[in-house]
Amino acid sequence: MGVNLDDLVRLRRARDRMDRDYAQPLDVPALARGALMSTGHFARSFRDAFGETPYSYLMTRRIERAKALLRRGDLSVTEVCFAVGCTSLGSFSSRFTELVGESPSAYRARDHEHGAEIPACVAKVFTRPVRDPVRNGEAKPASRP
Repeated sequence: MGVNLDDLVRLRRARDRMDRDYAQPLDVPALARGALMSTGHFARSFRDAFGETPYSYLMTRRIERAKALLRRGDLSVTEVCFAVGCTSLGSFSSRFTELVGESPSAYRARDHEHGAEIPACVAKVFTRPVRDPVRNGEAKPASRP
C-alpha cells in the first residue's frame, strides 16, 4: 500500500518542519495534527514514505546537530542535549551511543581536527548517524532458517 499524493505533501511538510525545528519541543502527535492525520496514520505513512519512524527521523536530525556542537567542544554534553531539543540527558546519551557507536562524552573528547579541511557538505555525509533498524531496536533481526 503506497502513500497517496495529498498525504505525501503533508508528510514532506512535517519532515521539513523536523529538519528546521529539530530543537523545538516536537512530538509525533503534534506533527500528526499539523499534517491533518491521526497519530497512527501519520506514523505508518511516514515510515512507508521515508523508511523510518517520525521519532527516529527527528532523533537522527538532533544527533547530527549534537555531533557538530560536540565537535566544537565549547558546550558540555548536557548543554548540547538541551540545545538540540532533547529533554532527557539519559535518553539523549543512549540514543547518541546507539547511532554513533560511542557516548557523547567520548565523542566530544576525541580529536576532531582531522576533519577540519573537509567541506561541511562532505563531512555531513560521512558523519551522519548510522540508521540500522536492528541495532536501533526498531526491527527484530531476521531469524535464520
